[in-house]
Amino acid sequence: MYAPFFGFGKEPFSIAPDPRFLYMSDQHREALAHLLYGLEGGGGFVLLTGEIGAGKTTVCRCFLEQVPAHCAVAYVFHPKLTVVELLQTICSEFGIPAPAHADSVKALVDALNDFLLAAHAQGRQAVLVIDEAQALSADVLEQLRLLTNLETSERKLLQIVLIGQPELRQMLARPELEQLAQRVIARYHLGALSFEETRQYIRHRLAVAGPNAAWPFDAAALARIHALSGGVPRRINLVADRALLGAYAQGLNRVDRRTVERGAAEVLGGAAAAPAPPRLAWAWAAAIGVLIVAAGWWSWQRPAALPAARVTALARGAAASAASAAAALASASATASAPSAAAVIAKAAPTPPPLPLVDDAQALIGAAEPSGAVAWRELALLWNVAIGEGEPCTAVAQAGLACFRSAGGGLPVARTLARPGLLTLRAADGSPRYALLVGLDAAQATLQVQRRRLRVPLATLAQVWRGDYATYWREPAAWRDAADAVAARAWLDRELAAAGLPGPRPLRDRVWAFQIAQGLPPDGRAGPMTLMRLARVAGTDDEPSL
Repeated sequence: MYAPFFGFGKEPFSIAPDPRFLYMSDQHREALAHLLYGLEGGGGFVLLTGEIGAGKTTVCRCFLEQVPAHCAVAYVFHPKLTVVELLQTICSEFGIPAPAHADSVKALVDALNDFLLAAHAQGRQAVLVIDEAQALSADVLEQLRLLTNLETSERKLLQIVLIGQPELRQMLARPELEQLAQRVIARYHLGALSFEETRQYIRHRLAVAGPNAAWPFDAAALARIHALSGGVPRRINLVADRALLGAYAQGLNRVDRRTVERGAAEVLGGAAAAPAPPRLAWAWAAAIGVLIVAAGWWSWQRPAALPAARVTALARGAAASAASAAAALASASATASAPSAAAVIAKAAPTPPPLPLVDDAQALIGAAEPSGAVAWRELALLWNVAIGEGEPCTAVAQAGLACFRSAGGGLPVARTLARPGLLTLRAADGSPRYALLVGLDAAQATLQVQRRRLRVPLATLAQVWRGDYATYWREPAAWRDAADAVAARAWLDRELAAAGLPGPRPLRDRVWAFQIAQGLPPDGRAGPMTLMRLARVAGTDDEPSL
């Protein structure tokens, strides 16, 4: 209804699972990493929990798309079943013919065991994914534990992934389920988005819905959406959608704080429209927010468990920073707006300690990813796109992305494009290894290798890197249709004007001038590098940056 009014091609905050709107925060990526790690665990349980609407289904969908081809997957999405019904459902999902006595637990388990043994003999792995697992009864959970006893002398035959609401963690903490809890090999709790993540989430969905549409939320409205939604993606969608509808009904092209509160009251209940917290409450919110951000950062960056003394020191540092934030906010003016409070939080947040430094070329090779396909999939996640095992450039085309490769452009190309990319490193024997370039300054590169980030001096990187650089980019819609030359020229004209090169000079001359100004090889043609750099300079791209 309101989409054309704001310049959107479709409503940006629909709760329908449209993959084009997929946004994965660092938390979601880490949750996905835990699930993928569980596939390598050789049996047992993997646990993913989160609040309603936190994005568990999004992570689950990405996980299922990345399950290797050698895995047989059974997906149960309605687990409020008896033991017999669950076993029947599992057999059905795996394609196991119903045994003669289909209502017998023993007959069903025997049939499942035969299937698992046959799959193991063929080199296949069986994975059972149960969504909404908080609905499982204690006796069903116990039966699932017994299923993990199905094994050979070498390994467990069944990997079980449980996805559910926070009550699932409480259930597994019961004494009677201690045996099951001890078999959980990986677990992750998906929390709410931070203020900055909420802003990025909203920005991403708006950019997908209307790349050229104006930003509709003022700063106070954005802060209020985060506060009222609690940073839960589904609630963000509900509040933002109703706020845009309310602004449209009033004929306003800008959403203010009052409109957000009215919209939230309609979709979340009357309590949602309560006045903004007083200064002291803002201070406590800031303190808690700093602690959450600090804890979340460490959960992503830490390579393994930290020593107890280090954890204590980090906790004290975070608490001190939180106290400073609380004091700063408590002394702020009574008329301070929500955005200014967010600014104080950002200023008071502790600076993360430096990433691990790797200054030995062989150590870098040892840490790098041996599989190019895995590295491409990890790179796609930075674009909030999950791809399976197929050819990566073909897979990402469904999400409107294309691959770009530079055989020997080295750092100049990476600096010019200023986006994460895939580097091909060479071991001493010439075999390839892979790392993602996610940060770059004058002396060091920040690399992501096997989901860990580390710093590498450029001199060390140069010993094992020959300058190969590859990345994804979003080709303009007007460019994808080669027959629509008029639309392509109109898009190029607008972008050049936004980059400070308006008409009436011929289009080719303006492209040439832009290329010279940006340090690109000048030829007057709008190739991939020119288009990527032009969108970045014009401020119309929504792609990740170094």
